[in-house]
Amino acid sequence: MPIPFLPDQDNACEGKQIQFFVMPKVLLRNYVQEVFFMSLLSTFVTFNSENEAYELVKPGGYVALVVLLLVSMLLTIFIADKKQEQTGKKVSAKQLAFCGISLALAFVISSVPFLKFELPYGGSVTILTMFMICYTGYLFGARVGLLTAFAFSLLQFFGDGSTYILSPFQVCCDYFFAFTALGIAGLWSQKKHGMVIGFITGCILRGLFHTIGGYLYWMDYMPENFPQSLAKLYPVVYNYSYILAEMILTLVVLQIPVFKKALARIEQMVTA
Repeated sequence: MPIPFLPDQDNACEGKQIQFFVMPKVLLRNYVQEVFFMSLLSTFVTFNSENEAYELVKPGGYVALVVLLLVSMLLTIFIADKKQEQTGKKVSAKQLAFCGISLALAFVISSVPFLKFELPYGGSVTILTMFMICYTGYLFGARVGLLTAFAFSLLQFFGDGSTYILSPFQVCCDYFFAFTALGIAGLWSQKKHGMVIGFITGCILRGLFHTIGGYLYWMDYMPENFPQSLAKLYPVVYNYSYILAEMILTLVVLQIPVFKKALARIEQMVTA
Protein backbone atom coordinates (compact mmCIF):
# COMPACT_ATOMS: atom_id res chain seq x y z
CA MET A 1 0.00 0.00 0.00
CA PRO A 2 1.53 3.38 -0.97
CA ILE A 3 2.27 5.70 1.92
CA PRO A 4 1.84 9.49 1.57
CA PHE A 5 5.03 11.51 1.84
CA LEU A 6 6.05 15.08 2.48
CA PRO A 7 7.92 17.08 -0.14
CA ASP A 8 11.66 17.44 0.14
CA GLN A 9 12.26 21.06 1.05
CA ASP A 10 15.66 21.10 -0.70
CA ASN A 11 14.14 19.86 -3.96
CA ALA A 12 11.36 22.40 -3.65
CA CYS A 13 13.89 25.21 -3.41
CA GLU A 14 15.52 23.99 -6.60
CA GLY A 15 12.24 24.40 -8.41
CA LYS A 16 11.67 20.71 -9.16
CA GLN A 17 8.08 19.62 -9.57
CA ILE A 18 6.89 17.51 -6.66
CA GLN A 19 4.02 15.07 -7.20
CA PHE A 20 1.89 14.19 -4.20
CA PHE A 21 0.09 10.91 -3.72
CA VAL A 22 -3.34 11.52 -2.25
CA MET A 23 -4.48 8.53 -0.20
CA PRO A 24 -8.23 7.89 -0.15
CA LYS A 25 -9.84 8.24 3.28
CA VAL A 26 -10.73 4.56 3.43
CA LEU A 27 -7.18 3.45 2.68
CA LEU A 28 -5.81 5.97 5.15
CA ARG A 29 -8.13 4.68 7.86
CA ASN A 30 -7.13 1.06 7.12
CA TYR A 31 -3.45 2.02 7.15
CA VAL A 32 -3.77 3.75 10.51
CA GLN A 33 -5.72 0.82 11.94
CA GLU A 34 -3.10 -1.65 10.74
CA VAL A 35 -0.24 0.40 12.20
CA PHE A 36 -2.14 0.77 15.49
CA PHE A 37 -2.90 -2.96 15.66
CA MET A 38 0.70 -3.97 15.02
CA SER A 39 1.92 -1.47 17.60
CA LEU A 40 -0.53 -2.89 20.12
CA LEU A 41 0.40 -6.47 19.21
CA SER A 42 4.10 -5.73 19.64
CA THR A 43 3.36 -4.82 23.26
CA PHE A 44 2.33 -8.39 23.95
CA VAL A 45 4.38 -10.55 21.61
CA THR A 46 7.50 -10.76 19.49
CA PHE A 47 7.81 -12.42 16.10
CA ASN A 48 10.05 -15.47 15.88
CA SER A 49 11.36 -15.54 12.32
CA GLU A 50 12.72 -19.06 12.71
CA ASN A 51 9.33 -20.56 13.59
CA GLU A 52 7.38 -17.91 11.70
CA ALA A 53 5.12 -17.42 14.69
CA TYR A 54 4.35 -14.87 17.37
CA GLU A 55 5.61 -15.74 20.83
CA LEU A 56 4.49 -14.22 24.12
CA VAL A 57 7.96 -13.67 25.55
CA LYS A 58 8.39 -9.91 25.73
CA PRO A 59 8.75 -8.50 29.26
CA GLY A 60 5.39 -7.50 30.63
CA GLY A 61 3.54 -9.27 27.83
CA TYR A 62 1.80 -11.73 30.11
CA VAL A 63 0.69 -9.00 32.51
CA ALA A 64 -0.60 -6.76 29.73
CA LEU A 65 -2.49 -9.57 28.03
CA VAL A 66 -3.99 -10.79 31.30
CA VAL A 67 -5.28 -7.28 31.99
CA LEU A 68 -6.72 -7.00 28.49
CA LEU A 69 -8.52 -10.35 28.71
CA LEU A 70 -9.81 -9.67 32.20
CA VAL A 71 -11.23 -6.35 31.04
CA SER A 72 -12.95 -8.15 28.17
CA MET A 73 -14.37 -10.73 30.56
CA LEU A 74 -15.59 -8.13 33.04
CA LEU A 75 -17.21 -6.18 30.22
CA THR A 76 -19.00 -9.32 29.09
CA ILE A 77 -20.19 -10.01 32.63
CA PHE A 78 -21.34 -6.39 33.02
CA ILE A 79 -23.39 -6.54 29.82
CA ALA A 80 -24.90 -9.88 30.78
CA ASP A 81 -25.72 -8.59 34.26
CA LYS A 82 -27.47 -5.54 32.83
CA LYS A 83 -29.60 -7.73 30.61
CA GLN A 84 -30.45 -9.94 33.54
CA GLU A 85 -31.53 -6.89 35.56
CA GLN A 86 -33.99 -6.03 32.79
CA THR A 87 -35.49 -9.52 32.94
CA GLY A 88 -35.41 -9.68 36.72
CA LYS A 89 -32.94 -12.57 36.75
CA LYS A 90 -29.54 -12.15 38.39
CA VAL A 91 -26.74 -14.58 39.08
CA SER A 92 -27.02 -15.74 42.70
CA ALA A 93 -24.16 -16.44 45.09
CA LYS A 94 -25.02 -20.13 44.90
CA GLN A 95 -24.72 -20.08 41.11
CA LEU A 96 -21.40 -18.23 41.24
CA ALA A 97 -20.05 -20.71 43.78
CA PHE A 98 -21.09 -23.71 41.71
CA CYS A 99 -19.65 -22.18 38.52
CA GLY A 100 -16.37 -21.50 40.32
CA ILE A 101 -16.17 -25.07 41.60
CA SER A 102 -17.01 -26.50 38.17
CA LEU A 103 -14.43 -24.26 36.53
CA ALA A 104 -11.74 -25.27 39.01
CA LEU A 105 -12.50 -28.99 38.69
CA ALA A 106 -12.51 -28.83 34.88
CA PHE A 107 -9.17 -27.00 34.83
CA VAL A 108 -7.54 -29.37 37.32
CA ILE A 109 -8.77 -32.46 35.46
CA SER A 110 -7.50 -31.07 32.16
CA SER A 111 -4.11 -30.19 33.66
CA VAL A 112 -3.20 -33.33 35.61
CA PRO A 113 -1.06 -35.55 33.32
CA PHE A 114 -2.27 -38.94 34.59
CA LEU A 115 -5.94 -37.92 34.12
CA LYS A 116 -5.67 -37.28 30.40
CA PHE A 117 -4.37 -38.74 27.17
CA GLU A 118 -2.60 -36.11 25.08
CA LEU A 119 -2.24 -36.10 21.30
CA PRO A 120 1.11 -35.10 19.75
CA TYR A 121 -0.10 -31.87 18.10
CA GLY A 122 -2.45 -30.62 20.79
CA GLY A 123 -5.75 -31.79 22.19
CA SER A 124 -6.42 -34.45 24.79
CA VAL A 125 -8.97 -36.93 26.06
CA THR A 126 -9.90 -36.25 29.68
CA ILE A 127 -12.54 -37.39 32.14
CA LEU A 128 -15.58 -35.08 32.29
CA THR A 129 -13.71 -31.83 31.58
CA MET A 130 -16.07 -30.63 28.84
CA PHE A 131 -19.08 -31.92 30.76
CA MET A 132 -18.26 -29.81 33.84
CA ILE A 133 -18.47 -26.67 31.69
CA CYS A 134 -21.57 -27.74 29.76
CA TYR A 135 -23.33 -28.76 32.96
CA THR A 136 -23.24 -25.20 34.32
CA GLY A 137 -25.05 -24.06 31.19
CA TYR A 138 -27.64 -26.79 31.57
CA LEU A 139 -28.31 -25.81 35.20
CA PHE A 140 -28.31 -22.03 34.89
CA GLY A 141 -28.91 -21.17 31.24
CA ALA A 142 -26.92 -19.91 28.27
CA ARG A 143 -25.64 -16.64 29.80
CA VAL A 144 -24.06 -18.29 32.83
CA GLY A 145 -22.87 -21.20 30.72
CA LEU A 146 -21.18 -18.98 28.14
CA LEU A 147 -19.51 -16.82 30.79
CA THR A 148 -18.19 -19.92 32.57
CA ALA A 149 -17.01 -21.38 29.28
CA PHE A 150 -15.29 -18.11 28.35
CA ALA A 151 -13.48 -18.08 31.69
CA PHE A 152 -12.42 -21.68 31.01
CA SER A 153 -11.06 -20.65 27.61
CA LEU A 154 -8.85 -18.08 29.35
CA LEU A 155 -7.52 -20.72 31.74
CA GLN A 156 -6.81 -23.08 28.84
CA PHE A 157 -5.06 -20.34 26.89
CA PHE A 158 -2.77 -19.34 29.74
CA GLY A 159 -2.31 -22.96 30.76
CA ASP A 160 -0.80 -24.26 27.53
CA GLY A 161 -1.39 -21.95 24.57
CA SER A 162 -0.09 -18.51 25.41
CA THR A 163 3.53 -19.09 24.36
CA TYR A 164 2.85 -19.97 20.74
CA ILE A 165 0.68 -17.61 18.71
CA LEU A 166 0.42 -17.78 14.94
CA SER A 167 -2.19 -15.03 14.70
CA PRO A 168 -4.95 -13.51 16.85
CA PHE A 169 -7.62 -15.39 14.90
CA GLN A 170 -5.75 -18.67 15.42
CA VAL A 171 -5.87 -18.07 19.19
CA CYS A 172 -9.60 -17.40 18.95
CA CYS A 173 -10.25 -20.59 16.97
CA ASP A 174 -8.09 -22.81 19.17
CA TYR A 175 -9.09 -21.35 22.53
CA PHE A 176 -11.62 -18.54 22.95
CA PHE A 177 -14.20 -19.56 20.34
CA ALA A 178 -13.69 -23.30 20.80
CA PHE A 179 -14.00 -23.56 24.57
CA THR A 180 -16.62 -20.82 24.90
CA ALA A 181 -18.77 -22.85 22.49
CA LEU A 182 -19.24 -25.40 25.29
CA GLY A 183 -21.47 -22.89 27.04
CA ILE A 184 -24.01 -23.15 24.24
CA ALA A 185 -25.35 -26.16 26.15
CA GLY A 186 -27.29 -23.63 28.18
CA LEU A 187 -29.79 -23.26 25.35
CA TRP A 188 -31.22 -26.62 26.45
CA SER A 189 -31.33 -25.68 30.13
CA GLN A 190 -33.84 -27.68 32.17
CA LYS A 191 -35.37 -29.25 29.05
CA LYS A 192 -36.10 -32.92 28.52
CA HIS A 193 -32.84 -34.67 27.62
CA GLY A 194 -31.37 -31.15 27.58
CA MET A 195 -28.24 -32.13 29.49
CA VAL A 196 -27.24 -34.73 26.89
CA ILE A 197 -28.34 -32.72 23.85
CA GLY A 198 -26.58 -29.59 25.08
CA PHE A 199 -23.41 -31.50 25.89
CA ILE A 200 -23.27 -33.15 22.46
CA THR A 201 -23.95 -29.83 20.72
CA GLY A 202 -21.24 -28.05 22.72
CA CYS A 203 -18.70 -30.77 21.87
CA ILE A 204 -19.52 -30.61 18.16
CA LEU A 205 -19.25 -26.81 18.08
CA ARG A 206 -15.94 -26.90 19.93
CA GLY A 207 -14.60 -29.34 17.34
CA LEU A 208 -15.87 -27.10 14.54
CA PHE A 209 -13.77 -24.14 15.70
CA HIS A 210 -10.70 -26.34 16.20
CA THR A 211 -11.23 -27.69 12.68
CA ILE A 212 -11.45 -24.20 11.17
CA GLY A 213 -8.18 -23.31 12.87
CA GLY A 214 -6.69 -26.56 11.60
CA TYR A 215 -7.51 -25.76 7.98
CA LEU A 216 -6.22 -22.20 8.27
CA TYR A 217 -3.04 -22.72 10.29
CA TRP A 218 -2.09 -26.34 10.99
CA MET A 219 -2.24 -28.22 7.67
CA ASP A 220 1.56 -28.08 7.39
CA TYR A 221 1.82 -30.24 10.51
CA MET A 222 -0.02 -33.17 8.98
CA PRO A 223 2.07 -36.36 9.53
CA GLU A 224 3.67 -37.87 6.46
CA ASN A 225 2.11 -41.25 7.20
CA PHE A 226 -1.41 -39.80 7.13
CA PRO A 227 -3.30 -41.17 4.07
CA GLN A 228 -2.93 -38.63 1.28
CA SER A 229 -6.33 -39.55 -0.08
CA LEU A 230 -7.80 -38.18 3.16
CA ALA A 231 -5.48 -35.18 3.43
CA LYS A 232 -8.32 -32.67 3.02
CA LEU A 233 -10.07 -34.25 5.99
CA TYR A 234 -7.03 -34.18 8.28
CA PRO A 235 -8.23 -31.31 10.57
CA VAL A 236 -11.64 -32.96 10.89
CA VAL A 237 -10.19 -36.39 11.69
CA TYR A 238 -7.56 -35.07 14.07
CA ASN A 239 -9.73 -32.71 16.11
CA TYR A 240 -12.85 -34.82 16.33
CA SER A 241 -10.84 -37.93 17.21
CA TYR A 242 -10.17 -36.74 20.76
CA ILE A 243 -13.33 -34.64 21.15
CA LEU A 244 -15.67 -37.47 20.17
CA ALA A 245 -13.64 -39.93 22.26
CA GLU A 246 -14.13 -37.81 25.38
CA MET A 247 -17.77 -37.17 24.49
CA ILE A 248 -18.53 -40.89 24.17
CA LEU A 249 -16.60 -41.67 27.36
CA THR A 250 -18.60 -39.01 29.20
CA LEU A 251 -21.94 -40.27 27.88
CA VAL A 252 -21.05 -43.74 29.17
CA VAL A 253 -20.18 -42.35 32.61
CA LEU A 254 -23.48 -40.44 32.70
CA GLN A 255 -25.32 -43.76 32.53
CA ILE A 256 -23.73 -45.08 35.73
CA PRO A 257 -26.50 -45.17 38.38
CA VAL A 258 -24.36 -43.67 41.15
CA PHE A 259 -23.30 -40.80 38.90
CA LYS A 260 -26.89 -40.18 37.76
CA LYS A 261 -28.07 -39.97 41.36
CA ALA A 262 -25.25 -37.56 42.22
CA LEU A 263 -26.19 -35.26 39.33
CA ALA A 264 -29.86 -35.35 40.33
CA ARG A 265 -28.88 -34.40 43.89
CA ILE A 266 -26.67 -31.55 42.66
CA GLU A 267 -29.42 -30.23 40.38
CA GLN A 268 -31.86 -30.29 43.27
CA MET A 269 -29.43 -28.39 45.54
CA VAL A 270 -28.45 -25.60 43.12
CA THR A 271 -31.91 -24.97 41.69
CA ALA A 272 -33.80 -25.06 44.99
